[in-house]
Amino acid sequence: MSNAKQAEQMRKGAGFIAALDQSGGSTPKALRLYGVPETAYASEEEMFDLIHEMRARIIKSPAFTGDKVVGAILFEQTMDRKIDGTPTATYLWETRGVVPFLKIDKGLEAEANGCQLMKPIPGLDALLARAAAAGIFGTKERSVISAANAEGIRAVVAQQFELGAQVLAHGLIPIIEPEVTISIADKAEAEAILRDEILARLDALPADRQVMLKLTLPSVANFYKPLVDHPRVMKVVALSGGYSRDEANALLAQNTGIIASFSRALTEGLSAGQSDAEFDALLGAAITSIHAASVAG
Repeated sequence: MSNAKQAEQMRKGAGFIAALDQSGGSTPKALRLYGVPETAYASEEEMFDLIHEMRARIIKSPAFTGDKVVGAILFEQTMDRKIDGTPTATYLWETRGVVPFLKIDKGLEAEANGCQLMKPIPGLDALLARAAAAGIFGTKERSVISAANAEGIRAVVAQQFELGAQVLAHGLIPIIEPEVTISIADKAEAEAILRDEILARLDALPADRQVMLKLTLPSVANFYKPLVDHPRVMKVVALSGGYSRDEANALLAQNTGIIASFSRALTEGLSAGQSDAEFDALLGAAITSIHAASVAG
């Protein structure tokens, strides 16, 4: 089963989870924002080498430690690679004190009933077994809700918890992520349906099981408090969802017991051309601000 020290670190949640899990589709954009144009690589292999260099630079930065960054979500290729000769998940936990998670979803289906389910994940049991052997603590899997459609939201939550059960069976903790799109007119109504559906699923979980939840920051502060307080929930984390870092931090600070799990908002402003001193200073400031918002609640 999961490492007890890692579980304790997640429950305390005295910091935030860094989402370093851009995959094939979003990697060119992440590299572009990092100042690496598509002309800088000629193949997918070179592209993934460059994104691994970026992630390794972040992970090795002096500010990136378990004091403020309690966990990190990795893409499968990052799990399979090494940092300074050590497998990434092992390096994260043993050298940085950061709990490693793995993104396992393979993207989204076309929208139906205002929502997007996850695509099938072929070979999932083999991947979960490999992740457990590599020292991964938990997984992350994302769906999207773009309308307050009860049928669509029910299907999203059902799929998330079914997948979560498969993850739990491998001794890993699932981060269930039904993202509500921040720009929709009926966001608050969608969140109300979502909260009820999640509560019903949590109530049905066996007493010895816990999951984590990764949710869009709610329209009403502390709306997800019943989920934060639920005995089957190890931790609720928030995604930045398109908000700028400052906006996301301000909203996060209003929600008690929820910590951040930001990706783009974490790496905002970082560039391949920066000196290590510049890079470390910028990343350190970002980590300090997201950590402060995560513990403010």
